Amino acid sequence: MKTSLLKAVELILAHDFTLMDIINVTLRMSLASSLIALLLGVPLGVWLATGKSAPKQILNIFNRTMMGLPPVVCGLLCYMMFSGVGPLGFMHLLYTVKGMVIAQVILITPIVAGTLEAYAKGIAPVISETAKGLRLSRGRTYRLTMGECRYQICSAWLLAFARAIAEVGAVSMVGGAISYKTNVMTTAIQNSTSRGDFTTGVAMGLVLLLLSLVLNLIVYFGQRRWSR
Repeated sequence: MKTSLLKAVELILAHDFTLMDIINVTLRMSLASSLIALLLGVPLGVWLATGKSAPKQILNIFNRTMMGLPPVVCGLLCYMMFSGVGPLGFMHLLYTVKGMVIAQVILITPIVAGTLEAYAKGIAPVISETAKGLRLSRGRTYRLTMGECRYQICSAWLLAFARAIAEVGAVSMVGGAISYKTNVMTTAIQNSTSRGDFTTGVAMGLVLLLLSLVLNLIVYFGQRRWSR
């Protein structure tokens, strides 16, 4: 462990080109997919929490089912769609960062929506009653509910980012772990381990944890400043 830690520090301080490229691809994919999933999942989750109509209940059941979608299944479906004979083959998304982002969005959006739905469901009735007393429109009531979920939205984004940066099944199938193109931290760790290079694998794992720690600290201090 000590050797791996020293190697991780050495790789970071040396600005190893391969490592920097892997970090760049990892951050591009994780940030893009988590932000897109947030933009899609937050409105959907809040909307599912406000009301008990039959279509919403059916969609809610479907969303909860999608929350448990295995990454390899998602990767397989995306691979079939993006391949040359697939319906989206003309877009040439296979073995690209864009294709990996799409696969991640499919995986993460239901999780974000489910997280917001569970939280908003507890506050939506109270807000709805208050909005009726103030004679607010449905649109303003919806925006008010979303505003009350702002801290949960930050937590949902952190969850989405953590899910994206730790994913290996779908991204390896869709991206192919191509060096200097689609190789991310998780697939790089997997490849190092399969070669028996455990020291490099653990070192990259420590770098991955460090990236997550830095981002969590940024969001934490941002939330504290926001609360003031």
